[in-house]
Amino acid sequence: MQRNPEELFDLSPAAPDIADAPILLYLEGFIDAGNAGRLLAEHLLRNFSHEAVAQFDVDRLIDYRSRRPLMTYDNSHWESYDPPERPFLLLSGPEPDHEWNLFTEAVLAISTRLQVGPAISFLGIPAGMPHTRPLGVIAHATREELMTGYQRLPSRIQVPGSAPALIELRFGEAGRDALGFAVQVPHYLSQAVYPPAALALLGSLTTSTGLDLPDTELREASERTNMAIERQVADSAEVAELVRALEQQYDTATAEAAENPVTGLLAEGEAMPTADELAAQFERFLADNQDRTDPPGSAEH
Repeated sequence: MQRNPEELFDLSPAAPDIADAPILLYLEGFIDAGNAGRLLAEHLLRNFSHEAVAQFDVDRLIDYRSRRPLMTYDNSHWESYDPPERPFLLLSGPEPDHEWNLFTEAVLAISTRLQVGPAISFLGIPAGMPHTRPLGVIAHATREELMTGYQRLPSRIQVPGSAPALIELRFGEAGRDALGFAVQVPHYLSQAVYPPAALALLGSLTTSTGLDLPDTELREASERTNMAIERQVADSAEVAELVRALEQQYDTATAEAAENPVTGLLAEGEAMPTADELAAQFERFLADNQDRTDPPGSAEH
């Protein structure tokens, strides 16, 4: 039986005129090294007034026992319940557990009815690189023209799927524009809150959409985070030596990539033998700073 994707969402009766606006996608649940995508989504919500123009039937999409929503208990009674809602045009929230095909059809239906697009997803991925080098941003898109000026992954690989990736695929099949950005995060920082990664994604969004997106909060948080990391490195000669080794290997890989662009930075041999050692040396740093490595909006202590 064919199901109607429009049964999966409700449009606000007062939906604003947002024709041709890009759809920014961040759904929690898939990989997001450095919490880059989450930081950027929160940054956008903090800095722009917003309203919900579409809401999905989360009862059909979410496994409540594995993604239990928050409830507030006050003294003697349950006071409130926070349902796992998805704001839009920044489509964010937990990645659906169920009905991926119908969900992607629903997103496509919403974009068609509101005449919005392209769809743009963003996240962080761990990479064998030092924090002292510029963060690379890899792009993928439904049309070759959308890739102009961006780094790409020139390999054919199979990876676990995600709802944003399926949305991009379905948009392409429908002749609609969609693209995604993945910022490369030093893998020894992939579990930390790493604002420089969100800042790199913000730059890619700004370039691809022409949107005027503020970056002051993320830039200041990035500077504080980098200073904290440098202090951690300075406290250990062994860690400093391992960082230098990563820098040397990264610079060598970069030079080889410049001579052979098809190989790129993610070619065979990118995995660096000192990565686990470096990660072990940073164990205390990650434990102390995970989820609070001077995130945007926090005060410097």
